[in-house]
Formats: sequence, C-alpha cells, structure tokens
Amino acid sequence: MGDMNEDYYTDYEDSPNNSMCDYEEWGPSYHLIPILYMFIFILGLSGNGVVIFTVWKAQGKRRAADVYIGNLALADLTFVVTLPLWAIYTALEYHWPFGAALCKISSYVVLLNMYASVFCLTCLSLDRYLAIVHSLTSTQLRTQGHMRASLAAIWVMSGALASPTLLFRNTLFDSATNRTSCAMDFSLVVSERGQENLWIAGLSISSTTLGFILPLLAMMVCYGFIGSTITRHFNSLRKEDQRKRRLLKIITTLVVVFAACWMPFHVVKSMDALSYLGLAPDSCTLLTFLLMAHPYATCLAYVNSCLNPFLYAFFDLRFRSQCLYLLNIKKVLHASPASSLSSQKTEAQSLATKV
Repeated sequence: MGDMNEDYYTDYEDSPNNSMCDYEEWGPSYHLIPILYMFIFILGLSGNGVVIFTVWKAQGKRRAADVYIGNLALADLTFVVTLPLWAIYTALEYHWPFGAALCKISSYVVLLNMYASVFCLTCLSLDRYLAIVHSLTSTQLRTQGHMRASLAAIWVMSGALASPTLLFRNTLFDSATNRTSCAMDFSLVVSERGQENLWIAGLSISSTTLGFILPLLAMMVCYGFIGSTITRHFNSLRKEDQRKRRLLKIITTLVVVFAACWMPFHVVKSMDALSYLGLAPDSCTLLTFLLMAHPYATCLAYVNSCLNPFLYAFFDLRFRSQCLYLLNIKKVLHASPASSLSSQKTEAQSLATKV
C-alpha cells in the first residue's frame, strides 16, 4: 500500500514488521475512498463557502465566536479543495501524477488545516471561558486587538508546525511497480534506517501531542470551569444567560465532533509511531489492523471539515436566520413589500449583535 496524505506516514512496505507479514490492500478501498473524498469535497466546498460568505456579509458587529468560526471554515475550505487530488491518487492505487510541488503543497495544507482547526476551537473555548467564568473582568481581554493577535498566532503557529511537510514530503518513484508515490523522504537528514524511524516516530508523536492532545486538554479544562459556573450562577435563565448557553452548546458540539472525528486517526498514527520505536507488540495482526484502519480513520478525520457548517445550521438559530436572509435576499427584494423587507433586515441586524 502506498502512502496516504497523512503527515508522517511512509510507505507501509517499509514498516519495521512488514518483512514478516504478508499484507495486501483491500481492493474495494481503491474505489470507496475516492468516492468518500469527493463526497467530502462537495459538501465541504459548498458548506464552508456559505459559512464564510455569511460571516463576511453579516450586518452589525461580529461576535468573537463568529470570527473564529469564519477562520475555522477558511481552514476547512482550503483543505477540501485538495481532496480531488487525493481521490485521484487513491484511485490510481497510490500513483501521484501531479508532480513534487503539488505533493508538498497539498500535504502541507492537510496538516495546516488540522492545526488551524484545533487552535480555532481552542480559542473559541477560551473565549467562552472568559465570557462566562470571568464575565465582569474579561472585557479588556476580549478586545478586537486581542482577537486579531490570536488569529495571527493561530495561522503562524499552524504554518510553522506544518512546515516539516514542505521539507520532507516528496515524490518517490518505485521502478518495481512503475508508480510514483507522494511520501515523506528523510534522506536529507538521515543516512540509516534506525535514524529514519526516530524521525518518523518523533514527528508523528509531536503532531498528535501539539495538534490534538494538549488543545483537547485545554478545552476540557475550560469547559470544566464553564460547567461549574453555569451550575452555580445561571439558574435564573435570564435571556442573556440563555444566549450564552445556546452559543456554548454550539461550540461544545463542535469540540466533541472534532474529537470524535480525529481521535481514531491519532490513535492509529500513534500506534504506528510506537511500532517504529519498537514499543508496540511485534505482531502481524496489529500491523495489518493499522494498515486496514488507516485510510478509513483518515476519511473520518476529513469528514469533520464538511460537518461543521451543518452543525452551525442545525444548532444556531442566529446563524441559520442570517444565512437564509443573505442567500434569499434577491428573492425577498422581488417578493416582499418594503415594510416586510425592512423588518427582516432589522431582525437580521439585531441577530448579528447578540452575544
């Protein structure tokens, strides 16, 4: 099996245990995975495009949450644009016909999306923590300037953490199969197989730690404090508190869905990394399971990029109303009297300023 578009996997034929194991790719995967990729591409392109359009065209003052959600959608949209390339790569039985530049850039965008998404969700959680737990003293921390600085930090950190892909990802031609794979190539920095195993495992474990475990722990701490505060102080169910609860429900759902989609991917990747370090059981059964599970765990992780817009539309009445207003504005202009249009516009503007 050739390399998928995961960050630090190399060809499975080179895995430490592979010489003892007889593994063949499950044939239907060459057809099923491309179909799933294109499905994610279509939903992700349309859904995230609508989210970005809605946030950009929103009337009135934008909430900090809207800005982070817009950047989350931008990361997802940038990523799903590359999926047709990976669909073709898989359909060609892991032959990459697009050249080294697209191999590097497409792989980089995959990892950039992973980091940017989880960092945006972390900032969303922190913003809710400040708004709810420290509502009286957080005004000076939740300014436009601080929000812009946090967004800049998100994209700079994501770009830096994904940069090893630009350095090490390359096209590798296999004369035995007459195929060119898009895989990690550590020949620039190592000369021995043992050193390469350390690079593979080290980069894999660090990406899981920085791009999943630590942010998820930070979000869990935020929600722990938020839950405690809500239990103590929001029993009156005032209108303002209800709005905070609704927004909190949306963000909590985004975090839970992100964790559910990405966790299998990181578990499989971490087990593979441990096998390179000789810390996983030396078992053909385990290796075969990892090989079989990897493409589908990757697909599940990528599904997250097209789910978020539907979660906004399902849970957020404010977003749904604003989105429908913007998308049907021409229809409203032709079909509604001026007074009706004015009232609808006023309603949309008022929705945009709610907490």
